[in-house]
Amino acid sequence: MTTIEIRSTVVLPAVREDIELHTSDGLTLVGELALPVGRPPVATLVTLHPLPTAGGFMDSHILRKAAWRLPELADLAVLRFNTRGTSSPRGTSDGAFGEGVEERLDVDAAMRFVNERGLPHPWLVGWSFGTELALKYGLSHQIDGAILLSPPLHRATDADLTAWAHAGVPLVALVPELDDFLRPAEARERFVLVPGADLVAVDGAKHLWVGETQTRRVLNEIVERVNPSSAPLPTTYEGD
Repeated sequence: MTTIEIRSTVVLPAVREDIELHTSDGLTLVGELALPVGRPPVATLVTLHPLPTAGGFMDSHILRKAAWRLPELADLAVLRFNTRGTSSPRGTSDGAFGEGVEERLDVDAAMRFVNERGLPHPWLVGWSFGTELALKYGLSHQIDGAILLSPPLHRATDADLTAWAHAGVPLVALVPELDDFLRPAEARERFVLVPGADLVAVDGAKHLWVGETQTRRVLNEIVERVNPSSAPLPTTYEGD
C-alpha cells in the first residue's frame, strides 16, 4: 500500500464501462459509466458537457476527474457521454450539433439509461452549455437535483428559470468570480426568479475551473450536495 496525493492525472479504482445511449430520433451516443468497486452507488451524476463547438466533450476536465475520483471517494455513479455530433477518445456520437434544441433528446436518452439500469438518486451536473440543457430539459425527468457549473444563461430563458422555482428539487449554481459570460452579481439578478436556488460565488475562479484548487472546490461542492457524508473529499489516497 502506498499513499499518493490526488492530483490531475490520478485515476482511482472504479468499474468503468463503455456504454451507448440511443435517442428517440435514431442516433447512437457514446459514453462511459463509472461505478464504485464492490458496492452499489448511493447516487448518480448525469454529466452534461460544455459547448462542443468550442471544444467541450465528455472528457472536459472537471467531468473526467469526477469519473476518476468520485466512484471511489464518494460512492457515486458517474455517467458521461458525448452529445450528438461530439467526438472524444471514446468515439463520436451520431448526428450533428443541434444548437441546444435537438440535445433535448440526448438528455432523454441519458435519463432513460439511468432508469433502465436502476441507477439511484440521479443529479444532473451541467457545465457551461451543459447547464443550459439541465435548465431547459431537466425537469422533464425524475431527478434529485441539478448542479450548474459556470452557467452562461444564453439559451435558458426566464421561463426556464421560473419553472425551477416550483420544482421542489435543489438547484445549485457555482458561478466563477472571473467568468467570461456570467459573473456573480449578474447571476444573482437572473436567479432571483428561483428564490430557493443555492448560488455559490467562487472567488478567483474562471469559466474553465483550471487548476487543482478549483477542481477540488467543484468536486467538493458536488459531493456536499449529493452525498454529504463523504465531504470533504480527501486529498490523498492509500492503495496499490
